[in-house]
Amino acid sequence: MARTRRVRRWVIDWPARIALAVVVVFANLGGAVVVFALAAWVLPEGPLVDPGRVRTLNVVAFGLYMAVAVPIGLLWGRRRFRLRPGEADAEQRRARRMVLYGPLRLVTVQGALWALAAIVFLLLNLPYSLRLAASVGETIVLGGVTTCALAYLLSERILRRTAAKVLTAHPPQPRRGLPGIVVRSLLFWALGTGVPVVGLMVMAVSALAHGDVPASRLAVIMLALGGTALGAGLLVTVGAARAVADPVNAVRRGMVKVQHGELDATVTVYDGTELGQLQSGFNTMVAGLRERERIHDLFGRHVGRDVARAAAAAGEVRLGGEVRCVGVLFVDLVGSTALAAERPAEEVVGLLNRFFAVVVEVVEEHDGWINKFEGDAALAVFGAPADGTDPAGCALAAGRVLAARLAAEVPDVTAGIGISAGDAVAGNVGDVRRYEYTVIGDPVNEAARLTELAKAVPGRVLASARAVEMAADEEASRWELGDATVLRGRTAPTRLATPRDHGSLQHDDTATAGAR
Repeated sequence: MARTRRVRRWVIDWPARIALAVVVVFANLGGAVVVFALAAWVLPEGPLVDPGRVRTLNVVAFGLYMAVAVPIGLLWGRRRFRLRPGEADAEQRRARRMVLYGPLRLVTVQGALWALAAIVFLLLNLPYSLRLAASVGETIVLGGVTTCALAYLLSERILRRTAAKVLTAHPPQPRRGLPGIVVRSLLFWALGTGVPVVGLMVMAVSALAHGDVPASRLAVIMLALGGTALGAGLLVTVGAARAVADPVNAVRRGMVKVQHGELDATVTVYDGTELGQLQSGFNTMVAGLRERERIHDLFGRHVGRDVARAAAAAGEVRLGGEVRCVGVLFVDLVGSTALAAERPAEEVVGLLNRFFAVVVEVVEEHDGWINKFEGDAALAVFGAPADGTDPAGCALAAGRVLAARLAAEVPDVTAGIGISAGDAVAGNVGDVRRYEYTVIGDPVNEAARLTELAKAVPGRVLASARAVEMAADEEASRWELGDATVLRGRTAPTRLATPRDHGSLQHDDTATAGAR
C-alpha cells in the first residue's frame, strides 16, 4: 500500500512571506554590493601581476555566486517556515517556536551563505595575493555580520503580526536562544557599530604595517570604510531602538487610555522577550481592572453605589454603626396580593420592574439610595452613608415627584408613600461573613406606618410633620400640615403632612383605625 505523503504547511501567511523575501533579499544584495565595491576598488590589494584580470575574475565570481546564493537562500529560508503535520498540540508548539525564532532561523541561513562567500573569495584570491585574499575575506565577514543584524531586525518587524497570533493564547516566557533587552541592545551595538569600527581599525593597521599605501589613498580608504560603518551602524541602531521603543510606546498609549477610563484598552503582544511580558502584563492588569470594575458595579447595584464607595474607602469591615440624621422614604404597592393572584408571574415581575425603575431613578435624582427591596416595597434613605445638606428636604421632594411620576408612567398600579426624618443608626449589621449596610431607628418605622396610611388618602403621599420641620424652607413650603394620629405600634401621636397640590389631608375613619 502506498504511503500518504504528508504535506508541510506554512506557519506564516503569504503577505508575510512576500515581505520577508523582498526585505531579506534586497538587504543582503545591498550589503553584498557594498562589500564587493569596497573590496574591489577601495581596499589595498597589495602588489598584483595583473590587477585587471583579478578584478574581472572577482566580478564574474560575484555575479555567479549571487545567482546561485539568492535562490538557495530563498528555498532554504522557505523551509524554515514550513511545518510537517503531526499531533495538534505538538504541531502548535512547533509552529509557535518557528514564528518566535523565525528571525534567528533566517539569520542562520544568511550567515551560512555569507561565511561560504568569505571562504570562496578567499580561496579565489589567495593564488594572486595573500594580502588581497585576507582583505576580501575579512570585508565579507564584517559586511555579512552587519547585514545579518539589519536583516534580523527587519524580519522581526515583519513577523510581528504573526507573532501576535501565536502569543495570544500563551503569554511570552523567557526563552533560551532569544536575547533579552540588555543583551539584544549590546549585541546589536556590537554588530552594527563595533564590528564595522573594528574592521576599519584592522584595515588601518594593515595599511600602516605594509607601508605601501599613500596618504591620499589611505584617506580615501578610511573615508569609504568610515562612511559605510556610519551608515550601517545608524540603520542597525535605529532598528534596535525601534524594536525596544515600539512595545514600550504601545503600553504607554494603553496606559493613557486607562487613565481616561477606557478599560477596554489592550496592546498587541508580539515580542518574545521581556518586552512581550510587559505587553502581556499590561493586558492582564487591564483585564483585572475590568473585572474589578464589573464586580464594583454589581456590588453597587446590589447595595447602592454610595454604600459601595464607602465600603471600598473603609477597607476593613467593621460591624456597628453611627447616629446620623437621615430622611427616609418608604413606598409600597396597593393590592399586591390580589395582583399576584390574578396575573401571570412573568407579567407581575415585569410590572414590578417598571415600578421599581421609576422609584430608583427618582430616589437617585434626589441624592438618595435604595436601602432594600421588600417584595413589592422599597426603602430609600437620604443622608447616609454619604452626608447630605438637607436629607429631610430631599426625601420630601422625592416623595412628591415619585407620586406624580408613578401616576403618569405606571398607571396600572397604585402605591402608598410614607416619609419621615430624624436620627437613626446607620452602619453594617450582621456578621463579618455576611452583613449589610442598613438604617435602623424610629424614622424608618414611622415611614413604614405612614405608607400604610397613605394608601387610603388622596395623592397616596404622607409625611410626618417632623420631616417638614427639619427640611429647608423651600421644600417645607410645599407641604401642608394636617391632623395628628397615633400610628400602629406607636404611643405618641404623629402629625401628618401632605403636598399642597393635593389639598388638605383627608382620610376616613376606617383608615385611621387601621393605622392605629
